[in-house]
Amino acid sequence: MPVTTTTATGIPNEPALPETIHSCPACSHWLPDGTLACPDCQALTYGRYLSQVAQSAQQLEQEQKWEPARERWRSALAWLPEQTQQAEGVKQHIAQIDARLKAAEDQKARWTKRLGPFAPVALFLLKIKSFFFILFKLKFLLSFLAFFGFYWALFGWKFAAGFMAGLAIHEMGHYVAVRRRGFKAELPMFLPGMGAYVKWYSQGATLEDLAAIALAGPLFGLTVALAFLAMWFAWHARIFVVLAYVTAWINFVNLIPVLWLDGAQATVALSRAQRALVAGTCFLFFGMARMVLNLTGGDSQWIFLIVGACMVWRCFTKDEPEKPSTNAFLYFQTLVVVLGLVVLYTYPLAGTAR
Repeated sequence: MPVTTTTATGIPNEPALPETIHSCPACSHWLPDGTLACPDCQALTYGRYLSQVAQSAQQLEQEQKWEPARERWRSALAWLPEQTQQAEGVKQHIAQIDARLKAAEDQKARWTKRLGPFAPVALFLLKIKSFFFILFKLKFLLSFLAFFGFYWALFGWKFAAGFMAGLAIHEMGHYVAVRRRGFKAELPMFLPGMGAYVKWYSQGATLEDLAAIALAGPLFGLTVALAFLAMWFAWHARIFVVLAYVTAWINFVNLIPVLWLDGAQATVALSRAQRALVAGTCFLFFGMARMVLNLTGGDSQWIFLIVGACMVWRCFTKDEPEKPSTNAFLYFQTLVVVLGLVVLYTYPLAGTAR
């Protein structure tokens, strides 16, 4: 894979021009000078170079450097045969960038007209937006440190470090799921004593997208709980089994299908029957905790009852989707089962381990 370098202005360098190719990369057919596509197999002669150009242009677009990106796409047309699907696709993409730039210019002109003599001041503020961008990015680090300090003061640095690792990875689960689906997301924000959240923009997201993004946090949190449990098996240090229990318990709490919790966002993709099945699973775990494991002295069993009861309530709300998602149901149900098992297994150990 080619290494992408950048210029002093932060713009990725355009890939070096390729040497003349006389042998088709796909079928090895001999090609005369200037041949852009093999006459036998129709493979693009300079496909590898075009892929590098496209990657470079897409990087510019991700950085919202639209004019350099447009020129980068235009440079690709010289290496594509006319009247081909690839050439038409590039031309259409260039037209979309042109429309975006024109809309931005029109908006700028309208605001310049409205602001009148204050337009230069507004332009100056726009030029220093990078400073504010850096400042807002710092809120992730500052909120993380404040959260860490809060729990360090309450429970000591070891618990605080493990707890923060679990919470941060939970939130990064949401962040990764959002970005994988092409939506815009901000880095997590931590609120000491309350929790954390990831701000993202869901325009165009399907109900299955919403469910998958919501459940990605508990899924990542589950991996952390299992990692702590593995550390407990390896070293038998009580802190690890306590962290495994706390992490699993908190992620199970997030499955409560009300308010802003992850379970509420995921439930929108479930039918009433699917919600009832999830509720039944929660009630089964409650029965196991009370009758089989006799966990009557703590709060572990009650979270199963709460999630199940809230899910029963959601069976009667008027938000059942027209096309329920089987994937979202299996995702939700699996998390209930695995997180539930971790909670039931680690609760007695967390109280008795030394």
